[in-house]
Amino acid sequence: MDLRFGEKEEKLRQEVRTFLKKQLENRDTGGAQLGSRNEDEFEFALNFNRELATRGWIAPAWPKEYGGLAADVKEQMVFNEEFGYYGAPDTGTRGFGVGMIGPTLIIHGSPEQKANYLPKITSGEHIWCQGYSEPGAGSDLASLQTRAVRDGDDYVINGQKIWTSGGHRANQMFCLVRTDPDAPKHRGISFLLIDDIKNTPGLTIRPLVNMAGRHHFNEVFFEDVRVPARNIVGEENRGWYVAMTLLDFERSGIGVTAGQKRTLEKLTATLKAAPTILRERNRIKLADFVIANNVGRYLGYRIGSMQAAGRVPNYEASVVKIYQSELGQRIYNFGVNMLGLAGQFRPEEPRAPLFGELPESYIMAVPSSIYSGSNEIQRNIIAARPAARLSPVRPDSQGGSGLTTPPYRYPGLCVEGIAFPVPA
Repeated sequence: MDLRFGEKEEKLRQEVRTFLKKQLENRDTGGAQLGSRNEDEFEFALNFNRELATRGWIAPAWPKEYGGLAADVKEQMVFNEEFGYYGAPDTGTRGFGVGMIGPTLIIHGSPEQKANYLPKITSGEHIWCQGYSEPGAGSDLASLQTRAVRDGDDYVINGQKIWTSGGHRANQMFCLVRTDPDAPKHRGISFLLIDDIKNTPGLTIRPLVNMAGRHHFNEVFFEDVRVPARNIVGEENRGWYVAMTLLDFERSGIGVTAGQKRTLEKLTATLKAAPTILRERNRIKLADFVIANNVGRYLGYRIGSMQAAGRVPNYEASVVKIYQSELGQRIYNFGVNMLGLAGQFRPEEPRAPLFGELPESYIMAVPSSIYSGSNEIQRNIIAARPAARLSPVRPDSQGGSGLTTPPYRYPGLCVEGIAFPVPA
């Protein structure tokens, strides 16, 4: 495991840092996403992404034919870390487009899908949202009931999705639907791409205003929505496999830790200027958080090291997701309490310390241990996958070890129908 950055990466870091300081001058977000607050900031995020597109920085690790720079994993980590530290605004292009659906299409998409969708992500034209959770299917995602029935060259979708982040601003959606209701729940699911969702007949988006008073989440209703069959990713009824690849990518970022680091630096500067009694009361706790944040950073580097070696993080990414989300909750709780009554001021308050970032970060940190698979589910994954490595190998029908003859099947895995080969 190599966690070092060389001269090439550090030179790139300085270039990215200089660009971000210039672009985000006087628009300090403290790691928050500008695009999620109001229309003015969303427009700013659109323009910011256009600037990134001209440099090939929206998806620098992608192949050049799709608008990337073919950057290696360490270079991509530099981008992620700096974007997270400076709170680079997003519209859904980088988060859902680059971080989720893009890598999934690179692995599972048809040549036509790659040629059609990937360049529109790196240009900033396509803004994606995710159609996963349903009123009765959240952490137990495979319980989803939204149906898609094949009708000639189309699928006809009926059902409901909920907690669709940024759905009111997106123009594209990737969606899990049930295409075989009689199959076991992890099977019979397909992965569909829905184009131009604002103008799709039968598709209705309704707002869900969160505790912070922000419109970030949505409900999405499907009434006989027709989607071309060519928009299926992978095979019919095998969308769960596609989705699991996507979720592994989603949990492997390091930008969250970098955003937490910047918040801690601001709290440190605030504490240094505070009265002695306040400094003495909080400095040890703050030091503990700085140490914990460094641990989180190296956990993220571990994921990058695995990817650089050609390995796909599975339970290791679950460790990072749990650690980052729970540490963030503790950091923002500490920050709000340290600032006292002033810690409740929102961004629109001119007297708000730290641009009013802490109360919003505090509120938005609460669901971070739920979305992208709740931390309880992540702990199940951690418990199951290492155990699978230690469990006895069942001989195959030809008397072999079972390691080289698919399908690989091992006791104790938590996801039905998905097998993970045990490395030698």
